Amino acid sequence: MRVVIAEDLALLRDGLIRLLTAYEFEVVEAVDNGPSLLRALTTHKPDVAVVDVRLPPTFTDEGLQAALEARKRVPGLPVLVLSQHVEQLYARELLSDSRGGVGYLLKDRVMDVGQFVEAVRRVAGGGTALDPDVVSQLLARHAREEPLQALTPREREVLGLMAEGRSNAAIAGKLFITEKAISKHTNNIFGKLGLPPSEDDNRRVLAVIAYLNA
Repeated sequence: MRVVIAEDLALLRDGLIRLLTAYEFEVVEAVDNGPSLLRALTTHKPDVAVVDVRLPPTFTDEGLQAALEARKRVPGLPVLVLSQHVEQLYARELLSDSRGGVGYLLKDRVMDVGQFVEAVRRVAGGGTALDPDVVSQLLARHAREEPLQALTPREREVLGLMAEGRSNAAIAGKLFITEKAISKHTNNIFGKLGLPPSEDDNRRVLAVIAYLNA
């Protein structure tokens, strides 16, 4: 599986290269700035890109903007964004395009190697990987607004796990209840949020997060 990495901190960049290589990813290029990232993504068209939000030369949203531009040129290009902080605007921009896998993780998550590698594989496979802290803040932002207010505590819990990219089976295992019960909860959530049910896990997560972050 071919990967492009964008990270301006040399130690972290080298660490990501070594980590992903150890898990049988092929790092085709690792860059440290926005313009080089855009070139690398459009040239290599990797299976997945692992991208720091803030890169030279501006150290603002250079990495994300390069990734978004690359997705315009290579529709569906899977991108996993790493950030030091929760940036709701960045999450909204990334999730606005439902083509291809997307992810948003805080850099602290890289310390959990298993979780990080799973997220990279999930995004490369066209899925969604969202940091629980990002999900929590998106949910908190709308906690006092309808129709989210209509959700039961259990439905909110299920929604949060859905937004992390988990399947119904995975949510059932996490909450120690049946998959049939989860299916009922998800149908209730879609109904209350005015979203049509879908068998496409990636599309349903994107739809829910896009609604919460509108």
